[in-house]
Amino acid sequence: MAILRYILFFFLLCLIQDLHLATSQSFVGVNYGQVADNLPPPSETAKLLQSTTIQKVRLYGSDPAIIKALANTGIGIVIGAANGDIPALASDPNVAKNWINSNVMPFYPSSNIVLITVGNEVLTFGDRSLMNQLLPAIQNMQNALNSVSLGGKIKVTTVHSMAVLGQSEPPSAGMFDPSIGDLMKGLLGFNRATGSPFTINPYPFFAYRSDPRPDTLAFCLFQPNSGRFDSGTKIKYTNMFDAQVDAVRSALNSMGFKDIEIVVAETGWPYKGDPNEVGPGIDNAKAYNGNLISHLRSMVGTPLMPGKSVDTYIFALYDENLKPGPASERSFGLFKPDLTMTYDVALSKSSQPSTAPKNPIAPSPKQKAVWCVPKAGVSDAQLQKNLDYACGQGIDCRPIQPGGACFEPNTVVAHAAYAMNLLYQTAGRNPWNCDFSQTATLTSNNPSKC
Repeated sequence: MAILRYILFFFLLCLIQDLHLATSQSFVGVNYGQVADNLPPPSETAKLLQSTTIQKVRLYGSDPAIIKALANTGIGIVIGAANGDIPALASDPNVAKNWINSNVMPFYPSSNIVLITVGNEVLTFGDRSLMNQLLPAIQNMQNALNSVSLGGKIKVTTVHSMAVLGQSEPPSAGMFDPSIGDLMKGLLGFNRATGSPFTINPYPFFAYRSDPRPDTLAFCLFQPNSGRFDSGTKIKYTNMFDAQVDAVRSALNSMGFKDIEIVVAETGWPYKGDPNEVGPGIDNAKAYNGNLISHLRSMVGTPLMPGKSVDTYIFALYDENLKPGPASERSFGLFKPDLTMTYDVALSKSSQPSTAPKNPIAPSPKQKAVWCVPKAGVSDAQLQKNLDYACGQGIDCRPIQPGGACFEPNTVVAHAAYAMNLLYQTAGRNPWNCDFSQTATLTSNNPSKC
């Protein structure tokens, strides 16, 4: 009976996950920057995007060639007005009307424009005059949309950096910088009135760069770690992404804006950097983006926003070879200019599990079954970390709790093996889902004893 329950459990989990993948992944988007001289034609990029599960694209401007190339693809498009556009937009409503007439009306609705961002990280830009003009510019853009009956169809917002938070640790204590409190309250009032999202740029990469300890890296890469305990909520966080997003949630809640949706406008990890840079590397980039995508697909959500994945735009679609600064700034691309993958994070539709249920216990003859197990010689302390991490990702660990079908043998290695394999099977069955800080391996021999 225990084996039957185990098989049925996996069947249902795989069916649920495959249904998520087969229907919509609107929560997975990508940033399409253009500070480069080697990018492929927009038409080729449109074909590339259609071959993936990416459902939304964020542009930093409003390139008409790209917007037109994405017509009739169904892909949601975010377009942006630059920081330099804000003074004119704020001072003259006709400028906003002209902007909409030039950048929206010729393309919508064939091109599925869903959001307009006015400015990027303005509140931490250091220009007080620009900061004061931001809300009037946004309001004029909204009024321009209203004038052509698109106010309820296309939202308007601005994008913030994590630096708008005066405090972010622990997540429950998240609050906005008091020096921008009045400006933030006005912007949030606009978000609430129009139903537009609060967009933020959390980067665990930068958090690790300022605290380059091994445990911090594991925490940032969604890998097994000791976790970080929030005494305010009694929640143990197992990854930096959730902690950063929940800090924003707490800041919004503390100002009375519990109803405003959060959208992650940018997050990513560079796959290479200069020799003196801490953190860049293809393994780290693959781990962060791959585990982030698996986390979003799991629909676990964050501890303060469970059961729903936050819409997240990964940075970036391509490298931008003309960007100044360290090499890492030019090394975030998921794809190369020749349209091949920089590394595989299972975004291609051809790499997704099929919609037919798969059973990891008794696979069809055409599919080789594999299991994720601890490597020999791993310490009990590390196995306990792996166990805590896996069970903290939303999988059902009740079978290995006292009285559960798989509680015996009651050893940390047996319980860790169960949880590690269950996470691997449900998170996408990708090699990086069976890494656990290089303490796990894949095997074709079924280790299950329950």
